[in-house]
Amino acid sequence: MIRDEKKKPPAKPRKIVVAPSFTRERALLKKGIWPVAGCDEAGRGPLAGPVVAAAVILDPKRIPKGLDDSKKLTESKREALFEEICATSSFAVAYASPARIDRDNILRASLWALARAVASLPEAPKHVFVDGRDRIDTTADCDAVIGGDALVLSIAAASIIAKVSRDRMMCRLAEDCPGYGFEVHKGYGVPQHMAALNELGPSIHHRSLFAPVVAARLRHQAGGRAADLIKVQTTTDIEISA
Repeated sequence: MIRDEKKKPPAKPRKIVVAPSFTRERALLKKGIWPVAGCDEAGRGPLAGPVVAAAVILDPKRIPKGLDDSKKLTESKREALFEEICATSSFAVAYASPARIDRDNILRASLWALARAVASLPEAPKHVFVDGRDRIDTTADCDAVIGGDALVLSIAAASIIAKVSRDRMMCRLAEDCPGYGFEVHKGYGVPQHMAALNELGPSIHHRSLFAPVVAARLRHQAGGRAADLIKVQTTTDIEISA
């Protein structure tokens, strides 16, 4: 009697981990095109705080090990790499305030901050790689790379500088505006933030035209008007009773 062999479950496909590389920068360097900068921003999605953009020119001979998209790194790893990048590379940081975001919209404010970061570098780059779909206003040649923070090493470095710089700023804003929890969620619309926003109303650091902030402001104003109405009604009742 021939026994049927048990079928083995199909092997799970291996997850391919793609790390950013220095390939594009090195190709330009071989052509004599240098310096080459990578730039990225942090903070498009939050309800409060600025958008922070960073531009980085890596030293080909002193590239920190472990550079990657900042979102893939732990906080402690980002902090350590931030210090290494600052010690070995040229970099610049620029901020687009909530007021500018409200005036220009989040995309234009982000592109403005990216361009300002590149313009603020100690040495003007001859080529710029920027994360995303949109090129920025710069005198250098510019390539927009979708998912660039996971592909281009200098963009990955910029993503770390931008993320850590913004996180540190949000911790300082938390001291200026206690109660919102900026030091924990960095301005993103998590339940803790939404609860504080609805209770306290928007602060000067909130992006006043973002929908959840608008809704919280209207709710807060409506609550204030209701309270005033109750006070007026109470005063009127007392006067009539007297």
